[in-house]
Amino acid sequence: MQTIIDIANAVFKPIIDLGAAPIMLIVLTLLALLFGVKFSRALEGGIRLAIALTAIGDIINLLTTAYQKPLVDFVKSTGIHLSITDVGWAPLGTITWGSPYTLFFLLIMILLNIVMLVLNKTNTLDVDIFDIWHISFTALMAMYFGANLFVATLLILYIGALKIVNSDLMKPTFNDLLDAPDENPMTTTHLNYMMNPIIMVFDKIFDKLFPWLDKYDFDSAELNKKIGFWGSHFAIGVYLGVFIGLLSKQDVQTILTLAFTGGTCLELFSLIGSWFIAAVEPLSQGISDFATKRFKGRTFNIGLDWPFIAGRAEVWAAANVLAPIMLVEALVLPGNHIMPLGSIIAMGVTPALLVVTRGKIIRMIVIGAVEMPIFLWAGTLSAPFITGVAKQVGAFPAGVGSGTQIAEATKEGPIEQFLAYLVGKASEGQIEFIIYAALALIAYGLIFWWYAKQMKKRNAEYAAAKEGN
Repeated sequence: MQTIIDIANAVFKPIIDLGAAPIMLIVLTLLALLFGVKFSRALEGGIRLAIALTAIGDIINLLTTAYQKPLVDFVKSTGIHLSITDVGWAPLGTITWGSPYTLFFLLIMILLNIVMLVLNKTNTLDVDIFDIWHISFTALMAMYFGANLFVATLLILYIGALKIVNSDLMKPTFNDLLDAPDENPMTTTHLNYMMNPIIMVFDKIFDKLFPWLDKYDFDSAELNKKIGFWGSHFAIGVYLGVFIGLLSKQDVQTILTLAFTGGTCLELFSLIGSWFIAAVEPLSQGISDFATKRFKGRTFNIGLDWPFIAGRAEVWAAANVLAPIMLVEALVLPGNHIMPLGSIIAMGVTPALLVVTRGKIIRMIVIGAVEMPIFLWAGTLSAPFITGVAKQVGAFPAGVGSGTQIAEATKEGPIEQFLAYLVGKASEGQIEFIIYAALALIAYGLIFWWYAKQMKKRNAEYAAAKEGN
């Protein structure tokens, strides 16, 4: 096993050290070349994707930075202090990539994807290798709580297989949300979408209890058609900026700055979202030609990072409304010890809400508020692991007291963190944890099976609607 880990480190570490955007430039360019795309077109697509990822990251940072101080002011005004500091995703990514096991888990996931493609269990080729750190985090957490490498590997193979299947299930919904043709190859295996089954349970409950709310619902495109500029991305961003400013009792100048920053960011998200489509077009054409020749027209998808869907304003509208809701919940939630700050703009929450509800903003906010405790409890649970490993690898954030624990309030894969804890504890031989872990893993699979059936029904409806047209 150690030899495999050493090989993975030797092959992948120099590439991983370049960062997410350069990695995707290299990966997308090489893939396009493998599928017969001319070098200039392949390189063009790779550069476009790197630019899109860089732009999305910069705009997210701008939005988060602008809104974080007012929300911190709101927290201070409550006079309540929680013991775990939310440091956002960056330190967690550094911690995870600092482990030699992460590259081993990357190799395992690549092999799993290849096997599933060959066996025709998926049509998705996952190229989002940088975000493998999310599933590696799950494995490392299981090991921290007692699992050995073999057990941790089995756990992420189980989760990884389901998230690859999920990428196929979501593909028609992505086409619908992007108003893209079937030839669009973009989907994602990102771990945040493994909250879809839980969200769908809440969505079905919403159908039973609050169906009347749907008549007040809207998506950004419908609102824009009805009221023009006042339903645009610009305007939605302005409304949210004013809302956050008033909530945190800012002065007029700050409120206006937040409003204009929000409007700018939401409009740019919409623009940059279209860059992803242009970036994968050369690869898409190459895959289409290749499949026609070699696989009798079999369709292949490309698993990207989640921001290709970031152009939908509902992602950001819901995230900004959920931010103060999450703060209030954190203050009163029994068993929670984490104060949401670094991840207050909840990108780990809202993309999955968008997919399951198909952009119904009221549902996104209501269900998001209901599911938020899962994220806060998971953040509290993982804090000892994150804090301990951060100090070991020298990634403990400067400015945070040495006696303070750190975590991320909206870390992707909260259910998987609970599984990691239970599997880790079960590995120590405690009979109650063996029972809990077995039941949890079975329940995880069953709820995914039920969710998959619902998504297949939805996808059949999409197909029927296209045939009707």
